[in-house]
Amino acid sequence: MRILVIEDEPALREQLAGALKDAGYAVDSAADGEEGHFLGDTEPYDAVVLDLGLPGLDGITVLTRWRSDGRNVPVLILTARDRWREKVAGFDAGADDYLTKPFQMEELLARVRALIRRASGHASPVIECGPVAIDTRAARVSVNGEAVKLTAHEYKLISYLAHERDRVVSRTELTEHIYDQDFDLDSNTIEVFVGRLRRKLGNDIIETVRGLGYRLSAGNGPAPGKGGDTPG
Repeated sequence: MRILVIEDEPALREQLAGALKDAGYAVDSAADGEEGHFLGDTEPYDAVVLDLGLPGLDGITVLTRWRSDGRNVPVLILTARDRWREKVAGFDAGADDYLTKPFQMEELLARVRALIRRASGHASPVIECGPVAIDTRAARVSVNGEAVKLTAHEYKLISYLAHERDRVVSRTELTEHIYDQDFDLDSNTIEVFVGRLRRKLGNDIIETVRGLGYRLSAGNGPAPGKGGDTPG
């Protein structure tokens, strides 16, 4: 999953980006409204964390323009505690959720997870597909109840496929959603990660749809190579 953070305060922007990366997301960031609007207009994101008090274009303008252009990415707005009118304006502009400053990072991460789940039609934080369960709260994957050790990139790939379950996802889309904007989109590492995941989770769990991409399928049983429980 790929997140865009638009925040003008450098320390908070770095803190947000660091916490989201530690939680398993690919993260791009922008320091002003114009750069943030451009990124959101040209890159695919699964969620946006948007501060409203931005230089250049303010957050409300950024959001209004995205929605007017038909961009439906889930947006979590950040507002100062005493500026409740900004919250109302944010919702009216098309925001999906808000958080007041100061806030606990754990709450922001939980709200981002919920936004992504709702956008993909999943109510539960645990997405099950046959014997495989993806716990989005803890970034853990298990097969038949036994934890499986995945690398960070392996987890990002299976998590994205799980959120898009039953839909064919192209290799390009996978690359765009599990790496930040600086990643080489011509890399063949997607195929490498798919092969590793099949060995760890079961050969049938990820279906190749020839010429189109990959789809997460039900799978047919336990997989070899079970180990720890956190992506590393």
